[in-house]
Amino acid sequence: MHNLEMINGNASFVSLREPAWHNLGTVIQNEATTAEMLELANLDNWNVRVEEIPMPDNYTTKNPSFWVVRNHPANGNPDILATVGKRYTAFQNEELFAFGDTLLDGGRWETAGSIKNGRVVFGSLALDREIVLDPNGVEDKVNTYLLVTTSHDGSLSIQAITTPVRVVCQNTHTVALKGAKQSFKVRHTQTLDGRVQEAREALGLAHKYLDAFEIEAQQLIQTEVTKAQFDKIVELAYPMPDKDVKGAMTKWQNKVDVLQDLYVGSTNLMIAGTAWGAYNALTERLDWFRTARGNSEKPYVSASGLDLATNNEKQRLLEIVKSVA
Repeated sequence: MHNLEMINGNASFVSLREPAWHNLGTVIQNEATTAEMLELANLDNWNVRVEEIPMPDNYTTKNPSFWVVRNHPANGNPDILATVGKRYTAFQNEELFAFGDTLLDGGRWETAGSIKNGRVVFGSLALDREIVLDPNGVEDKVNTYLLVTTSHDGSLSIQAITTPVRVVCQNTHTVALKGAKQSFKVRHTQTLDGRVQEAREALGLAHKYLDAFEIEAQQLIQTEVTKAQFDKIVELAYPMPDKDVKGAMTKWQNKVDVLQDLYVGSTNLMIAGTAWGAYNALTERLDWFRTARGNSEKPYVSASGLDLATNNEKQRLLEIVKSVA
């Protein structure tokens, strides 16, 4: 597990007023411009660049390799982030944030930061859309964000992602919905020039994703789930181990106990007894309770929608809920 990047002893993460997905980093009380957000999150003036790796004397190659180098925010010294091929194009953090800013014609930055020792950077802007589920009943609220992110090691393209986040428990709902797109990507072998309109059109489709998500979530919150059905959902999601190897039975029981507590706990109390409540209990455990909350990147990565494995697991859990409810 990699920690959130530490700059001068502080986590390189900033959020507006309260953490969007976790309890990490520095919280600011006033809205910040794009330039201010970059500076506060120690993301400015990295001068990310590609430098050819020098060959030893008497060695030759037709396929040279390159370092991705930045100026480290703490001391300005060259810092090697990765080794890449000759087609790799370096992007500046300023370009990523300007891209997000331009997509929305300006907007309110909510979060910014870096993880994996600077190899992955991100920022999120609040979208002017709040989804209220069961407005005449529990009024469960889901806020939406535009997340822009990229890597400086070739592991991620430049991405703009529409992300719904349930306000109470701060966990992200990344759901595969037929015919609805959620993101726009640009590879590091391409350029951002001329891609803004294309991205805006793609994110217009992403708003269709939010429309489809709202329909799905409204159906879930209107679907009753009994205690017996929730127990069945948990059993299907996490079957009891056949053998108690390395404390497997204790770990399984702890997982079940956490799920049962979450299902009727404070963040889920108003929606318990529904398929939406069952799904949120499962995803809240996935986002926040697999490890203790602390100064690490794992809660952020899980709860932000950046982690493909977590997103796939959430999709699996959703299918289980729908099969029982």
